[in-house]
Amino acid sequence: MRILVLGSGAREHAIVTALLSENAGHDITIAPGNAGIGLDVPAVALDATDAELVTEYAIDNDIELVVIGPEAPLVAGVADALRYRGIAVFGPGRAAAQLEGSKTFAKRIMDAAGVPTGRAHRAETLEDAIAALDEFGAPYVVKADGLAAGKGVLVTSDRDAAVEHATFWLASGGVLVEEFLEGREVSLFLLSDGHDVAPLSPAQDFKRLLDGDEGPNTGGMGAYSPLPWLPEGFVQEVVDTIAVPTIRQLEHEQTPFIGLLYCGLILTPGGIRVIEFNARFGDPETQVVLPRLTTPLSTLLYAAATGTLEEAPTPEFSSGAAVTVVLASEGYPAESATGRVIEGLDEALRVPGVTIAHAATQIVGNDLVSSGGRVLSVVARGADVAEARARAYEAVGMISLEGVQFRTDIAANV
Repeated sequence: MRILVLGSGAREHAIVTALLSENAGHDITIAPGNAGIGLDVPAVALDATDAELVTEYAIDNDIELVVIGPEAPLVAGVADALRYRGIAVFGPGRAAAQLEGSKTFAKRIMDAAGVPTGRAHRAETLEDAIAALDEFGAPYVVKADGLAAGKGVLVTSDRDAAVEHATFWLASGGVLVEEFLEGREVSLFLLSDGHDVAPLSPAQDFKRLLDGDEGPNTGGMGAYSPLPWLPEGFVQEVVDTIAVPTIRQLEHEQTPFIGLLYCGLILTPGGIRVIEFNARFGDPETQVVLPRLTTPLSTLLYAAATGTLEEAPTPEFSSGAAVTVVLASEGYPAESATGRVIEGLDEALRVPGVTIAHAATQIVGNDLVSSGGRVLSVVARGADVAEARARAYEAVGMISLEGVQFRTDIAANV
């Protein structure tokens, strides 16, 4: 199959790696990609958010399936343009992508579908936001209403910090003030063809920059899968009470969701609640979910894109575990140092079960250098979480990057 993957991060590298592992002779192209992905498949300098450009490229190159990785092209309507020209796309159209692009839209859909979630209030003025903060009380939860690259959420007991966060994001739109929910968090991916869903394996990610869940929120500093502590029947409960009602509500509103429904969930004393929805594979969870997938990924993605998920095989996973540790640049997430040389990858790749997904790398001269905030995802598989974790950190110890930041407690208390 001729496949075009849009994106340039570790998530897209993980998708490409999973497609290549099928050994099915796929012709895969990444746009725009990065230095690491470009070593595995051809990369083209294409603006992934330019719907007309992407569509022209897909038509000119007889692309049979487009897989949209990041959220920006979805919100920009790239999937709509491709579908209009008859090209199979894994990724929702602009209207359905509001599930991620607008927290207010997502809350409305959840309310209409009867999906369990926390109370929320959308504020458009600072006075309104402050009133909501005082109503819900500490810990305070403030979220940017639109896309914020993983940096729009603040959870704090500091009222002044909550007000400051609300003030900052109000300048670019509304904010949501939400009820604080306490419990263990879970990420669950579900493939959707607009009517049916197929769940993948649950994972847990680590959003805070520092050990012990301290420091600012990031795009994610690590993850692991599976989650041995989940109660029996958890996935089916999410399918029945959250995923299917949400997908069917969107279908009812004539905004079918075709792609990856990311359910950010929390296990509260009162049951499972939705923290947020995303409209695409999560990063870094994708890096630990896809390596365990034994069903051909291309089969599943194409079935979702063409409305035939009911006829596709049920996604199956290996019995082992996977852990990923993210290596980030100095200064991340505020201002990331770039252009710093990365060394030791060959040695790290010699550790059994280890692969490396590139997120922000480029070639300068003869050197591989950092080009953004989250630079690499070191991924390791093992017989269980403990073995995968040990291998991941062994590999991390072999990589050299000046000023590197990484957490040392990923999957430590499983």
